[in-house]
Amino acid sequence: MNARERFVKTLTGEKVDRVPFIKVFGGTNAAHKEWEAEYPGIGQSIDELLGFEGTYRGWATTPVNMDASGMEEPRILKETEDIFVEDIGDGTVCQMYRKGDYARHTIGWPIRTKGDWEVYRKRHLDPDDPKRFPDNWDDLVKEYRSRDYPLQLTHRGVYGFPREKVGDENLAYAFYDSPELVHEIMNYYTEMAIHIWKKMVKDVEFDLIECWEDMASKNGSLISPKTFREFMTPCYRKISAFAMEHGIKVILVDSDGFIEDLTELMLEGGVTAMYPYEVLAGNDVARVLDRYPKVGAIGGLRKECMYEGKESIDREMEKARRLIRKGRFIPGPDHFVLKTCTFANYRYFMERLREVVMTTAPED
Repeated sequence: MNARERFVKTLTGEKVDRVPFIKVFGGTNAAHKEWEAEYPGIGQSIDELLGFEGTYRGWATTPVNMDASGMEEPRILKETEDIFVEDIGDGTVCQMYRKGDYARHTIGWPIRTKGDWEVYRKRHLDPDDPKRFPDNWDDLVKEYRSRDYPLQLTHRGVYGFPREKVGDENLAYAFYDSPELVHEIMNYYTEMAIHIWKKMVKDVEFDLIECWEDMASKNGSLISPKTFREFMTPCYRKISAFAMEHGIKVILVDSDGFIEDLTELMLEGGVTAMYPYEVLAGNDVARVLDRYPKVGAIGGLRKECMYEGKESIDREMEKARRLIRKGRFIPGPDHFVLKTCTFANYRYFMERLREVVMTTAPED
């Protein structure tokens, strides 16, 4: 059984010999520059050193563009010693930080009105733009057809896409002031994504659809259950219908914050798995798995233990072992660590997690 099979079977509750050992956050050979300074070359070899399975986060994305196309050249609007402000090419304005762990903060959005949306849709959201597919797509298809790792179709989020183009606060008002506009953006983007996916599944069999939402704080969802069901559920049912038609068993949602209550709403729409269930936001994966026995979960381990030392890491590993035994759970940190985490502690966490994964199986 390979990483691809273990990933899908674990999250869907099928029989596996063990769960996959994946990094969950960070991307290929992700390493802080502080680690690189101490261990030159670690940024090219960390995945092999720690024995991560799969590729990228453990499951891979494709370079097909599922976001805005037809972008203009980015423009620097302001620059200081600590920051620079940039229009990234579609009217989205970001403040970039030169120091610290957080590199980007959006301060301006391209869509505020129906007119803005019409212009943006025509200029940037043509599903048939040939530049959405990379020039080497045919070569990638050959690789994908012989892969042993999970591969996703990407959705930028039923909430996540308008959030990025309208802004959280503006979107909160728009649900009430311009509901028809919100419906149109969510529906159009979802239909655009499905249109592109139909081209992709002609060439490749995919294992999952991932939707990026980031629609919760530590206090829970940014929108009410009523609003979710009215605006988002119909889009998720379209995604679920596509997945079912094409034999894709995993619909995975990525959202930070307290997402336990969102889990029920997502399941209603056809979602089958969620991550990362951040611990400091109040999530308890054991409680989730007991409450929703048909949901798959990824992450769920407190990344802060890596700042605290080996004893704290060891306690988290026992938690990981208990959660694996419950089934439908793939353990990992609930986000990538900040640069204050030493490489030694990150390595110890991952080596202990690998030991747990290799010696623990879900119970029947």
